[in-house]
Amino acid sequence: MIKTTPVKNQGSGQLCWAYAMLATIESEHLMQGDSVNLSTAFITRMRLQQLARVHYLSQGNSTFSMRGMAPLLIDMLMTVGAEPYDSYEDQVGLNVNVLSRKVARLAEVAAVRHVGIDNMNERLGDMLDRAMGYMPARYVHMLGAEYTPLEFAHSVCGRDEYISLTSFAHHPWHEEVALELPDNPQGYRFRNLPVDELMQSVRKTLEQGHPVCWEGDISEPGFNFEQGIAEVDEGDRNATDIRRLNDLQHFLTTDDHCMEFVGLARDLQGRRYFIAKNSWGTGNKYGGFMYLSEDYVRLKTVAVVMPRTE
Repeated sequence: MIKTTPVKNQGSGQLCWAYAMLATIESEHLMQGDSVNLSTAFITRMRLQQLARVHYLSQGNSTFSMRGMAPLLIDMLMTVGAEPYDSYEDQVGLNVNVLSRKVARLAEVAAVRHVGIDNMNERLGDMLDRAMGYMPARYVHMLGAEYTPLEFAHSVCGRDEYISLTSFAHHPWHEEVALELPDNPQGYRFRNLPVDELMQSVRKTLEQGHPVCWEGDISEPGFNFEQGIAEVDEGDRNATDIRRLNDLQHFLTTDDHCMEFVGLARDLQGRRYFIAKNSWGTGNKYGGFMYLSEDYVRLKTVAVVMPRTE
């Protein structure tokens, strides 16, 4: 199995995209012999600040949502930077959904009062300090070197180091397409592959010792975190491209959750599974990990992001 940092807990927040993509980057470095554990709290704080600025300037008319897709995390690393986990840890008991609503309200009131961005940012900083803890020092110290958060982020992830893939037949195959999903308002583009090719790419990447960030539907009855398993009924096995498109268009497949794939396994009957590191804490049968059947992944994958190996 691919090396990982400890399982984290996103709580009630809608930040699986950040947890899963950071975990993928961490594992990629661990497999190369580097020790990297990245702060999701820092990304959370920066995202709240981004949304507050837009919400203020739109006078409260923007959509204030912490949801996103994995490419958003890479975008944020490129623009706002990163911090080590030990420098800015998750606050136990923090309800990010409640905090998000408070930040949105602060921006709306500030806009009504025309206080200006600087004034709003000062009030926002005070609110986030109280809720999330004070920001770490200006520089990141790592292995005897000194970095700004942006320099540190660029040292652990380059914009072109990862490739984004999807598989939906309403778009041309082998082209870069923007998925029409609520969590993709930025219009991030994914290379569109037939499902057979997508599955082959995911398996090959894992077999070569690289992690995969998986994004898909977890609303199926066969998805059971407590038991650490995700299965589909026998009639849903070996899904075709047409079946996948039908489920997308009838909202039977939705973009619910992100996890990191860290390995492959087989059961006693020889059925194949993907081993996933979740971000819901360690309180399940496998200490926070799960086994997703190949048929589940084949039917319910929305997108994947993986290291570019060629």
